[in-house]
Amino acid sequence: MLSMRAISRAAPRAAARLTSSSSAVLRSSAFARPATARSVIASTSAVSRTSVSAFSSVAARCAPAKTEVDEELSSKLASEIQFENEIRENEPESTTVKDFVESGLFEIEDVAGREEVVLRRTYNDEKISITFSIADLANYDPELYDEDAALADEESEGQSKPEELAEEAEEEDGETDSGAVPCRLSIVVEKPGKGALSVEATAQEGSLVVDNLYYYKDAALAHEASAESAHAAQRVYPGPAFGSLDEDLQVLLDRYLEERGITQSLAVFVPEYLDLKEQREYLGFLNNLKGFVDA
Repeated sequence: MLSMRAISRAAPRAAARLTSSSSAVLRSSAFARPATARSVIASTSAVSRTSVSAFSSVAARCAPAKTEVDEELSSKLASEIQFENEIRENEPESTTVKDFVESGLFEIEDVAGREEVVLRRTYNDEKISITFSIADLANYDPELYDEDAALADEESEGQSKPEELAEEAEEEDGETDSGAVPCRLSIVVEKPGKGALSVEATAQEGSLVVDNLYYYKDAALAHEASAESAHAAQRVYPGPAFGSLDEDLQVLLDRYLEERGITQSLAVFVPEYLDLKEQREYLGFLNNLKGFVDA
């Protein structure tokens, strides 16, 4: 039996042989050649489809439903899931997270499968939202952070007296690195019809530091819920960097935020909550991956 490629190559030659007939025969049967060519091509296509269909059926029957790699991967995922569950069972409950949740000061919006967590509350006629993400844990580079801190220390050393440097060195020798991950907070304080304050802050080691504070007449620009609003926010002058403001003004703005629940307790809560959420999300990822492999 001819192969598919041989049949395909034979079709043009069969059509070419038709052209060797006498001109009288061609004139008496003008439509004979096209009909013959079409029949040859149609026959070739039918054989091709039959061959492909037969090959696909055989390949599908020969392919095993589960391979050795599938079984090994599923077994490894099962052991990882068991390990994570044991960690959760043996880990003591965070009193910081429990106390913050039970205080009821903020409503926690935490959707499984999403990186971001949003805290919401109403203060008088203001709507306050605080957004933070487990992406900070995944993207944290302690070496890079230590380099930035070292550069800051070098700059300050040039302005310090020798006796002060000696005292700082003694204090550092007695300290241990807590390894706390800095967590970024996006805070929005919105008043109806009056715009919004957008605050960029960092929570680390139990302290909350305001990095930048901006004002937008259009509150939607503070949320940057879409690409359009984010682009529009870049064209608006929101105000100077927080660190460049008058020191007394900075202190009063800190107190302004504290009255709205943006306090030291929030700075302690956020890193611990993110750590718990990251563990839950990782366990969910493992279960989803195992379900996909086992399907």
